[in-house]
Amino acid sequence: MNYSYSQDAPQAATIALSEEKTMIKKEELKLTQEWDKTFPKSEKVDHSKVTFVNRYGITLAADMYVPKDAEGKLPAIAVCGPFGAVKEQCAGLYAQTMAERGFLTIAFDPSFTGESGGNVRYMASPDINTEDFMAAVDFLSLCDRVDPERIGIIGICGWGGMALNTAALDTRVKATVASTMYDMTRVNAKGYFDSEDSEEARFQKRAALCAQRLADLKAGDYALGGGVVDPLPEDAPYCVKDYYDYYKTDRGYHARSLNSNGGWNVIGCESFLNQPILKYTNEIRSAVLVMHGDKAHSCYFGKDAYADMVKDSRYTDNKELLIIPGASHTDLYDGGENHMIPFDKLESFFTEYLK
Repeated sequence: MNYSYSQDAPQAATIALSEEKTMIKKEELKLTQEWDKTFPKSEKVDHSKVTFVNRYGITLAADMYVPKDAEGKLPAIAVCGPFGAVKEQCAGLYAQTMAERGFLTIAFDPSFTGESGGNVRYMASPDINTEDFMAAVDFLSLCDRVDPERIGIIGICGWGGMALNTAALDTRVKATVASTMYDMTRVNAKGYFDSEDSEEARFQKRAALCAQRLADLKAGDYALGGGVVDPLPEDAPYCVKDYYDYYKTDRGYHARSLNSNGGWNVIGCESFLNQPILKYTNEIRSAVLVMHGDKAHSCYFGKDAYADMVKDSRYTDNKELLIIPGASHTDLYDGGENHMIPFDKLESFFTEYLK
């Protein structure tokens, strides 16, 4: 075999490497500039739109909230969730409220949803969505208003599980709150309350999703799974009523929210069936607060996640489970009628661990 060597090869390699270094590029996103949140705008913070890119090259859109007249490097918090919501809903409420209390915050849309990028829409991935949180930490770490040693995250609903997964992977995160959390891999693989936890049930789900993939390709588009049911059936379970009261009413409806409208693609969460996300949470060294309402259908996710996190762990002194009496799942979205979100507790938690 004849091998040849070109003197131009080192130069060509240098050019190729130079081009690779410029591959981290942000997409130009179309961002709404007017206030379109489900909550009133605060006069105590400055608000702006920002974008950043994750390691898959997807550009994410976020709202940034900065305390007015703040000086020096600030502690910062990235907020996301619920699963199927947008940053204009409760993630933005959490972010704005924590900014009123002295933290620089961002609320972001995950990949493939809201104003964020991604060539397909309404898909989810345990890997990419964990990366979305880590990309938010990247952005905050490099922000000139932020102290990179004082960064925390808040995940709501399905993003509570993602937040715990991120905390297990990202050593830059100093404090994590999982609010009214879901473990999306568990609920996809085992059903609600583990009622479908069998090989046969999972096989049937996998077969249906594989068939749907072909149906989508033949149709040239992805079928939507449907958001929160509307109209609400009279015999709807309590949890469905709880979701309806938030996503389908003036309380929380938003035009870009999947849950308020057509939902995720039918195959959007397919990979969650095979990928548990909370495998190494008992190795999290940083502070974690898991909070849940005792009236929430999802409370077992928070209790079990906390128990797994502290089991056989050497890092339990900074872990806490907070059960809020009388709070439903969506009461920890926006507070509900009785203002159930314990923002004083969140402020003291982050103040203690982001110091």
